[in-house]
Amino acid sequence: MANITCNYYSPTLKHNTTVNVVIPTPSSNEQITSVNNISHSRYPYDTGFPVVYLLHGAYGDFSSWGRYSNVERYAQEHLCAVVAASAGNSFFQNMHHGYAYRTFFTEELPAYITNLFPVSKKREDTFIAGLSMGGYGAWYLALSAPHVYAKAASLSGALDLALAYQTTKSGIVDYAFEWNDIFENPDAISGSDSDLFTLYSRCRKNGLVPDLYQACGRNDFLYASNLDVNRRMRALHAEIVYEEGPGGHTWDFWDTYIQRALNWMFCGSPDEKKK
Repeated sequence: MANITCNYYSPTLKHNTTVNVVIPTPSSNEQITSVNNISHSRYPYDTGFPVVYLLHGAYGDFSSWGRYSNVERYAQEHLCAVVAASAGNSFFQNMHHGYAYRTFFTEELPAYITNLFPVSKKREDTFIAGLSMGGYGAWYLALSAPHVYAKAASLSGALDLALAYQTTKSGIVDYAFEWNDIFENPDAISGSDSDLFTLYSRCRKNGLVPDLYQACGRNDFLYASNLDVNRRMRALHAEIVYEEGPGGHTWDFWDTYIQRALNWMFCGSPDEKKK
């Protein structure tokens, strides 16, 4: 497994940024058991690996998934590339006062990755997943750019952005977001281009809808919100693979369910593992 950290100047963000990229390579057990007969056809360096963009949560950054989960090993099992970049506490928006993270993740970053690494440029090979703030981000980026991302997975996602803002505004929860920097009018999130329900309806109307996966722990403070979002999305005729289980807003839960999300992405079912 090749683990590469890139530092480069982003024209979109207008500052240097760090991106972590994981590319599968023949593993040590393959080299030992196969001697010099490793099947290189398993490693499509010429045509490109499928790729999963991983989004962090609030207070996190590009290194979160690599430090706190075993996603590198899971990527090797599925023979997919993994890409992680930072977005601060921005909800992956083109901020009103700040940086254009949506443009970065839907235009610049995929172009940078596919031109520099052996990664497929095909939509059907391009996926995105995230946790908490990044769970919202995964659905948001995929639904706002369905021509880029074919599948999107949310783990413990803060999917109801309007509700998240209102709970902060009312003082119920102290979220680490500068809402007036992110949005021109945070009170108008519902029904806007940042609202997942609005974006899903638009995708459905236009006939191009990413596949969606949603998971949340039953002890997570976002559990009730996730149930409500799932209900409202299904009322819009969304087909969502939904899972829940024991656990809270923790890396133990996310490490378990990123495995199931990857199984869903590459095998068609969370319960089916790649052979």
